[in-house]
Amino acid sequence: MKTRDSLIRLKRFQVDDKRRQLSQIETMIAEFNRMADELDDQIRSEQERVGITDVGHFAYPTFAKAAATRRDNLKNSALELDEQLERARDELNEAIEELKKFEQLEERDQQRERTAQEIAEQDQLDEIAARARGR
Repeated sequence: MKTRDSLIRLKRFQVDDKRRQLSQIETMIAEFNRMADELDDQIRSEQERVGITDVGHFAYPTFAKAAATRRDNLKNSALELDEQLERARDELNEAIEELKKFEQLEERDQQRERTAQEIAEQDQLDEIAARARGR
């Protein structure tokens, strides 16, 4: 029983760890998207300021080009993290399933123990009742 208790604690720790990882990835994706949106705003603002929206124009602002590159890099990073996010979700689901299996085994063993204890108590009560009748 001690071994199973340890395994259940380990599985719970693993589930919690997978949840933390999932949350971290989701936070990073949200942060990258927020930063990319801010860069989009800055690019539009710069384009409006100089009046040039054609990226190929010789006078297109250098700041806007650099910001667009950073934005694109952030969006690509967010897409890569989406793949990690899916893997992390799968790993979390697997960890939860493993935990459930061990918890169900533990519950089944506890139910067996309760049933055995109830039977033993009933046997004792039956024995006491038989003695009382036999007097």
